[in-house]
Amino acid sequence: MPSLGVRLQLLIGPTLPLPAPYPLMDALVSLEVTNRDQDFDGFKISFSLGKDALLDYGLLLSGLLDPPSRVIIMVFIGVMPQILIDGIITNHQVAPSNRPGESTLHVFGKDISVKLSLEEKNETYPNQPDSIIVTRLIAGYATLGLVPQVTPTTDVPIQIDRIPSQQGSDLDYIKELARRNGFVFYIEPTPIPGVNTAYWGIDNRIGMPQPALTMNMGADSNVDNPINFSYDALGPAQPRVTIVEPFSKMAIAIPLPSSLHPPLALRPAGSLRTTLPRDSANLNPVQAGLRAMASATQSGDAVTGSGEVDAVRYGQALRARRLVGVRGVGFSYDGNYYVREVTHRIKRGEYKQAFSLTREGRGAMLPLVLP
Repeated sequence: MPSLGVRLQLLIGPTLPLPAPYPLMDALVSLEVTNRDQDFDGFKISFSLGKDALLDYGLLLSGLLDPPSRVIIMVFIGVMPQILIDGIITNHQVAPSNRPGESTLHVFGKDISVKLSLEEKNETYPNQPDSIIVTRLIAGYATLGLVPQVTPTTDVPIQIDRIPSQQGSDLDYIKELARRNGFVFYIEPTPIPGVNTAYWGIDNRIGMPQPALTMNMGADSNVDNPINFSYDALGPAQPRVTIVEPFSKMAIAIPLPSSLHPPLALRPAGSLRTTLPRDSANLNPVQAGLRAMASATQSGDAVTGSGEVDAVRYGQALRARRLVGVRGVGFSYDGNYYVREVTHRIKRGEYKQAFSLTREGRGAMLPLVLP
């Protein structure tokens, strides 16, 4: 069966995204989408501009590319569609040229979570655990197609002790609650256009890894350039949390719980640094334990890797916030990694994926990875 290659589909519209008209797709020069594990996803689309209208460029007059139009970028590798981003245009830049056909329009945007950051609020949430607060906030954006995937929390604040309060945008407060629990928050598209998962929980370092990034294995190799690895012994840190007993005023050290992350490396790096999480003295033991666990989870991993893979040879879009296998680089750096960031670069006849990987140490946990 002949290969179907890679096809790109662009949906765009002020509220309900529809397939982009032919003149828009014909003018497309290149496209770049970046998926990150903890920050905004973003995109950049470049179009060639021509003065097909009397006084202005036709693409600008159409209004399709005006902020805040909604954009869904989808690729087909073979027959399977994969949505790279569901986002909002935030700005565009026009680069006119004296030469015909060389004027360019660059359109920039962020993922749909930017909608949660547009309005600042002052709210209180008495007697509600963090997970209930997050679920309530996400539910207010149901028109964006958000489906909450929220990890339950058990620490219930008592009103006479403390009242959770929001001072800022919904997105800032959701991320603050995520950091407090050692979690992450992001919104990513589902296979259904316009429907997105709002994930609030631990890094997704479990489940089936993606097909392996392969080097030094002849025809099975799919990485264009060697993967560069870095071992930083100063990345991991051990938090030291101490609370003050309110009656005796005695300092009590809170035992350090293990990280929420399952192990990916056979020889994890030791912590050379010790940190002191601030504003923890007046916490109760449960809250202090959460603070210690969050600090341990958020400390940097020791090993990082970066490289670039050809999407056609790889066979699918590499996804951030998931595991992926690495093979062919030696036992110390083979094995499974967490994908921290992927940048998809697409232009006519080419689809490259630059990636950044991370884990806590060296040595593969298993002798084999998913090919």
